[in-house]
Order: sequence, then structure tokens, then C-alpha cells
Amino acid sequence: MPTIAYPETKRVNVVEEHFGQKVADPYRWLENDVRNDKEVAAWVEAQNKVTNAYLNTLPSRDIFKNRLKQLYNYERFTIPVKKGGRYFYLYNSGLQSQRVLYVRDSVDGAGRVLIDPNSWAKDGAIALAEWSASDDGKRVVYAVQDGGTDWRTIRVLDVNTGKVQGDEVKWVRFSPTIAWAKDGSGFFYARYPEPKQGTESQASVANHAVYFHAIGTPQAQDRLVYATPDQPTLGHYLSITEDGCYIAIVSTPASIGNKLTVVDLKSADWKPRKLVDNLDDRWHVVGNVGTKFFLMTTKDAPRFKVVTMDIAAADPVITDVVPEQDSVLSNASLVGGRLFTSYLVDVQTEVQRYTLDGKADGVVKLPGIGTAIGFEGDQNDQETFFGFTSFNAPGVIYRYDVASNTARVWTQPKVAIDLNRIAVEQRFYKSKDGTRVPMFIVRRKDVTNPAPTLLYAYGGYAITEPPAFSAERLAWVEQGGVFAHAHIRGGSEYGKAWHEAGRRQKKQNVFDDFIAAGEYLKAQSITPQNGLAIQGRSNGGLLISAVVNQRPDLFAAALPQVGVMDMLRFDQFTGGKLWLDEYGSPAQEADFRNLLKYSPYHNIQSGKDYPAILATTADTDDRVVPSHTFKYVAALQAADIGDKPHFARIETRAGHGAGKPTDKIIEETADMWAFAAHWTGLDVKPAK
Repeated sequence: MPTIAYPETKRVNVVEEHFGQKVADPYRWLENDVRNDKEVAAWVEAQNKVTNAYLNTLPSRDIFKNRLKQLYNYERFTIPVKKGGRYFYLYNSGLQSQRVLYVRDSVDGAGRVLIDPNSWAKDGAIALAEWSASDDGKRVVYAVQDGGTDWRTIRVLDVNTGKVQGDEVKWVRFSPTIAWAKDGSGFFYARYPEPKQGTESQASVANHAVYFHAIGTPQAQDRLVYATPDQPTLGHYLSITEDGCYIAIVSTPASIGNKLTVVDLKSADWKPRKLVDNLDDRWHVVGNVGTKFFLMTTKDAPRFKVVTMDIAAADPVITDVVPEQDSVLSNASLVGGRLFTSYLVDVQTEVQRYTLDGKADGVVKLPGIGTAIGFEGDQNDQETFFGFTSFNAPGVIYRYDVASNTARVWTQPKVAIDLNRIAVEQRFYKSKDGTRVPMFIVRRKDVTNPAPTLLYAYGGYAITEPPAFSAERLAWVEQGGVFAHAHIRGGSEYGKAWHEAGRRQKKQNVFDDFIAAGEYLKAQSITPQNGLAIQGRSNGGLLISAVVNQRPDLFAAALPQVGVMDMLRFDQFTGGKLWLDEYGSPAQEADFRNLLKYSPYHNIQSGKDYPAILATTADTDDRVVPSHTFKYVAALQAADIGDKPHFARIETRAGHGAGKPTDKIIEETADMWAFAAHWTGLDVKPAK
């Protein structure tokens, strides 16, 4: 195999001492912003040139790209939101760069385009992000996301005329909900202070705050509703009750417990009232009936339960409505006079119904084994919707009648693949310490011998990624490959304990679980000895690069995406301080020593034969800044770790993932799959 000529990367003499230990950081200069530093920009250009030259030699690249275009070319709807008798939803006809906001005047009426972001930029990289329709259905507030950034600009649209109004709100970030006031006079949102000019992409974010914007007024007059200047790392996530009487604010540093505050909008002063003022447990507002709030909580229930709290009392009493069960409660909602609860049963959804006093009222029959989401709506409306998906079932949306407990198909996509050929099975394997870990395995039904395998996991932040349809993964499976998804610790598949077992000082359990998954796949003759590729994004990118350092012999190829690679400096950039509760603080000695043990950038083992690595990032990612990947790849290329390629693929005009245009997704996936196919021996053939 010819030696790859990597671009020369300058080394600098940066050595810092932490708790008596000296740590070198020779690629510190790559932390500079690619848009402001010509030297970093030249390095990125040189890396992409070498990477693309190699990828151009892989014949399966074009095969995957063409097939992905076919597999992606199907209709995709989001669950409709009913406001003022109208139905609002996002829609992509197939290969559109961005999803389009539509409205229907009746449940089965014709859709009308409200907002089409595909006209906003020639490269398709400006996206419609968060949006919300007013209660009367006459206005939509929506957020604009440019080039994948986490920053948003909010605007308002008149639904009847289709005209954008003059309102503009900037520097919105991490505000998944934009909530209209009941009377439509304005909306609530969360934002950070405006950063200094030129630092938008890398500035550390702090002092999140909730504001109210009155329609027709300048942003400078927006009313501050809630902030915690004494705790600048808290993020504040808001919701408004259906009756419009209260704003509920969940405040959390990341993924552990949260505080809970309510604001009585009927009062003149909007004085915040703290209902929960500690981070011991997680709280989520389900809904309310007057002053009685329905809440999901992990208090005395690590797998969640539903409780009520009457806030009319000076010291509200917490009363169980639906006690904790063996399965994990993942969502609850009040619709049509019923309480709907969704449970994860070994990572598969089951939906139960209750009366509001907690009496069992049957179950919702789902179309199969998979994932159901939705069941949102008004308490007085017998109509709601839910979506259902699985590895071999594209997202079907159902209209559900609460009174009769029946559902009918509202939208059902047609995909360019025979899904009856795809088999999905769930298995359980033991990790290093004996913990039982679930894993889904997806392959063609006729694939019975060991086959090149793509193993994926996330493992952090109490995030669970249940079974879902993926055109990208099916492109791999269709070629005779195996896709495996390990639900390792760090998520919330089995509740709070499952997350805690993969957090901070226990992070090594996450890596052990993933390594055990790879060993299991080989031991069970699902995967050949030299045919295992691994993939993960963000925290999952950290996972992939960490396990490669620990067990380079186990893997043939690795695809770490937008990963957190420097565990000693992650808190220095953008939202990194928000991750301290998940990883621990490099400024604390015990945490520092634990982080240094697995930090991908600091643990590359010269003298070991490493798998082929294609690390992907984006030049404008302002959540996990690209310098993590830049420094990691520079260190890989400088190390004595064998002759297999170790590349960076650096996307332009893209961020952490959200808002990425369809064509960029297809191109990146084709590159990754072609790379993994080559190094695992997957025989890729053109589609017939």
C-alpha cells in the first residue's frame, strides 16, 4: 500500500501543567477560527484536497451516492399541529434541500405553502428551524438558521396573506420552544446576550434568559421574564400551558436534574415562582387543569412517573397519578380528557391511556414493533396525531380518535426499496462488568453468513435513539451489510440509573459497552473478524475515537463525526461549559485525571496498528467546534499507527447537523459508506 502524503501540520511548543502533570498541546493553533485565520483555512483546504483525492479512487462512492438519491426521494411529513382549526406541518417532497412549512384548512384538505426556505440560499444551507402557530392559527413565528449555526433569527408570518411582518429577534439559541401568548399579542423565547462581533462561532455561551416579544415592537423593548445571572451555565427551556395562564421554565446545566419555575401570566408583575429549586431530579410539565399541574418526574422514581402538584397551595403537595413502572416513561400528554403515557420497553414504544385521576383506560394499539411519537393536542379535542417508525418502516402519520381509541393513516410514504427483504431483530449481550445491553441488528433476510457491519451508538446525556427509519443505513444494508445499533449506558433506555452509569467518573462503562458489542458481533458470526466499521456523532464521535484508542485491533474502519476530541479544553468554547455535568470539569483534579485517561486527542497509541479513520466535521460547527477534529486528525497523521488512511472530511457552510441540506447529507454519507465498505470488504454493486 503506497504511503499517503498528508499535508504538513505545524507543531507549536505549548505545554501546560495540570495538577503536577505536564500536558503537551502541539496543535493548539488549530483552535483558531477558519474564517479569521488564513493559516487554519489553508490547512483545511489541504486536508480536504488529500481526502477527496483518496475518496475519488473508491468506485462505490458514486454507487452509494446515486442509490442514496433514490432512497431519499420519498415524501416526508411531520406530525401536524392543529391551531385555530388549521393544520400546520413540515413537508419534504424528497430531495428538497430543506423542509417546507405547509398549512391545511381541514384535516384532509389540500396543503398550501407558507414558508419555503429552499428559496433563501443558492446552496440550500439556510434552514427553517423552530416554528410555532398562534392559537387562532393566524400567525406563525419561525426561526431562521444560516449555515448550520446554533444561532437563530426569529421572524413572524401572517398566515392569511403569506407576508412576513416587520418583527425581528436576533441571538436566539437553544430555544426549542417559541411560545405564543394566548391572545396572540406576542411570544416567549430564550436567548443569550449578543456576542462580540467576530466571536459568534466560538464565543462561550452563558446567561441564557427567557424574554417576551410583543408583536410590532423592536427587540430592544422585549420584556425579560426569567434569568439566573448567579448561575450563568443554566439553560432555560420554556413551555406555555394550554390555557395560556402560565409559563413553565425548566432550568438545567445539561442532562442531569432540573429546576422548575412557573410564571403566572395573569399577574401584572410576572414574578417567577420556584417550585423546584434543586438539581436532584428531572421535572417536565405535561399540562394543567387550572392550578393543578401534571408533571413527569424522576423524584423517587428513576424510570419516571406522573404526579400532580396544585400550585394554589403555598407549599404544594406532590401526588402520584401514574406510579413508576418497570419500563421507562418517555413521554406523557393530556389530550381529549385523557392522559397518554409512552413507555420504552427494551427501547420499543408502548402507549397506555389513563383517566386524569390515574385509572387505567386501555392501550393504544400500534402498527408494529418500533417507535411512536406524538399524542399532543388540546384537552377538549378528541383528535390527535402520532407518528410511527422503525428500522424497516418509514414514518407513517396516523390520525387518532380519542373517544373510540382508533387510528387511521393520515400520510404514508412510498420508498424505493422492498422493505419485506429487511429483517430486524433485537439481541442482548453482556458488557465487561456483566451488564445486559440491548442491541438491534438490521440486515437483509438472505444475509445469514458473517457480513461487513456498521456498528453505531451514542451513549450520553440521557439521550435515547429508539428504532427509526433511515435511508442512509438502508443503503448499507441493501448491499448485504449489517447495521447494528447498541443502546449502551449513558442514555436513558432504562431510566436515570442507565444514564448515571455512563456519566463523569463512570464514562469508561460507555466505552466498555461498545467494545463488548463489537466482540459480540464477531463471536456470534454476524461480523467477520476484519469487517467491523463503527460510527457515532457528537458525544458519539467522542465514543468512536476513544474506543479506537483503547482497542484499535477490533475495528477495520472508524467514522467519528463532529466529535468531542479534546477532553481537557472542551469547556473553553461555545456551549462547552454546559457539558461539565456530563463529563466533569478539567479544572477539578479527580475529573481531570479521569478525562485525561480517555481523551481521544491525548491517547493516540503510537506503535499500534490503527483502523482506517475518516473523521468528519464542519467548518462552522458552533456547538462542537471543528478544532476538536482538526487537532485529533493532526495528531493521528503525525503518529506511528500504521499505513491505513486517517483523514479529515471538513464540510463547508454546515454546522453540527441540524439544518444540513439533503444534498450535503447524501454526499457525506456516500463518502463514509464507500470508505467503510472498502476497509471492511463490503462488495458494493450498482442497483439493478
